[in-house]
Amino acid sequence: MINIVFSESACGSLKVAQHYGKGKYQDGCIGVFVSHTNGSKSTKEEVETARREAKEKARLAWESATPLGGKTTDIYGFNLVLSIGDISENQPGIKRKQTLEHLYSVYPNNEGQQAAEEILNRANEDLKMVQERAVAGEVLRIWYSNQPDEMCGLYWFMGQLNQWKVHGGQVFIVKLPEWEVDNKENIVRKNSWGEVAPEEWHRYLALQKSVVAVFIQSCASHWKELQAENAPLRAMLNGQLVSTSEKLYDDFIIQEIAVEGEEFQEAMIVGRVLGKYQLGISDSWVAFRIEEMLHEGKLEVVTTCTKDMPSYHRVLKKCTLKL
Repeated sequence: MINIVFSESACGSLKVAQHYGKGKYQDGCIGVFVSHTNGSKSTKEEVETARREAKEKARLAWESATPLGGKTTDIYGFNLVLSIGDISENQPGIKRKQTLEHLYSVYPNNEGQQAAEEILNRANEDLKMVQERAVAGEVLRIWYSNQPDEMCGLYWFMGQLNQWKVHGGQVFIVKLPEWEVDNKENIVRKNSWGEVAPEEWHRYLALQKSVVAVFIQSCASHWKELQAENAPLRAMLNGQLVSTSEKLYDDFIIQEIAVEGEEFQEAMIVGRVLGKYQLGISDSWVAFRIEEMLHEGKLEVVTTCTKDMPSYHRVLKKCTLKL
């Protein structure tokens, strides 16, 4: 069975899941990070305790896991970030490459340009391979969620299947639950399949659903509408994938800036927006919206980042009359 996901992290985790838990657990190196809210330095004893606990957790996860099975060559990850930028192309091309380059430009040493080219080339190679296998009659399983990139990925890929005239009986979908209850009776929310650990994937197979032809056609039709609108951003609002303004998430960013002093670390704002609101957007997008606030004169740069760090690792200052 061909498996389709829409991020590199989900692709990697799913590949590991195929054999995770098979055989005897092999102890390995584990890195841990210990911090205190008051900023005090962690002791050696605290670090060692954390390391032992992490190793024990990893061992238990391995021993309780059920390998998913399958081959890594059956997994294809399309990390195209289709919730952002121009989507007018029927297949990933120069416009998608430009969007990816823009997104990854926050990273140092021109890493973004190389990453964008690699992602685009791999996506087109994989798309050709998947088309050949699907047209030949192989079954497909698509993993998606309400996260904007994964929902866009689902609609885009259904558009591809519709063009290839793949019938519904070949296609299965698995949607990530919006929330779950863990062993300790806690509510757990995962934002996307990229947050699912290798030992967890097998549990979600029970959620697999068969797709009918009208579903493929409906998704393909909606994707054409989104392409025609070609907005700068797409998001999930009231359960629907819609075109929207690039300013959609700005209020969340402004809220976090508002609680800071006159000067603040931009990276802290980026981290809090991602962690606190679980909007399904990337660090790059938050950084670009803050950059727009700089251009509008609402903020000023106090110190720049070092050459080996993302551009948002810098100190900014509020212009209180404009923010």
